[in-house]
Formats: sequence, C-alpha cells, structure tokens
Amino acid sequence: QGQLVESGGDLVQPGGSLRLSCAASGFTLADYDIAWFRQAPGKEREGISYMKNSISDSSTYYSDSVKGRFTISRDNAKNTMYLQMDSLKPEGTAAYLCAAGVVSGSWYKSRGYASWGQGTQVTVSS
Repeated sequence: QGQLVESGGDLVQPGGSLRLSCAASGFTLADYDIAWFRQAPGKEREGISYMKNSISDSSTYYSDSVKGRFTISRDNAKNTMYLQMDSLKPEGTAAYLCAAGVVSGSWYKSRGYASWGQGTQVTVSS
C-alpha cells in the first residue's frame, strides 16, 4: 500500500558523494522497517542498509560492502528516508531501490518488504 518515490541518482566520480531520497505517501514511514537495495546488470539484488521502525529502537545495519561509507536515515516529519553515500567506488554503479515493510526474518531478503521505490540509477565513473 502507498508509494515510495526515489530521487537523487546521478553520474559521479570515484571518491565522490551522493544522497538518495525516498519519499513515502499513503502510509507512515516511521511505522515500518526500511531498507536500501541495489542491483547491477547480471548480479543479484543486494541489500546494503536497513533501519528498524521508529516504534522500535531504529537500529541500523549495513552490508560489508558499504559499511563505513554509507549512512541510512529517516526524517519522520517529512515521511522521507535517505541514503548518504560517501567515498563512492566504480563497483557501486547500480540501480538503487528503497523499500519498506514489516521484516521478521533476514533484512536483506527482498520478500520481507511490501513497498518498493521505482529505482534510481547511480553511475560511478571517471
């Protein structure tokens, strides 16, 4: 139910930064677990970051591939989630997707999320 609309994808140089936004409508984002995934051609969809719902402790998790460089956040007043990406690498080139849902199992499994953004392209190249 509801919608997630992503924005912020762009062409950036290696080592650069980018912030992705995902605006929710039709539901309260704070009530749900949120996550960011990415998918490159020929590769499986990869869960890269996760945040528990705000009713809980809002704890965050990151994949080893982005830990220390990416930061997930949520602005409940704006009903929007973000992914701050720093020190971008060429292997980060992919379509990035936001997701929201009630997650009881592994956060990095796609089936746990009921709502998905349309995807936004990030290309890291010199």
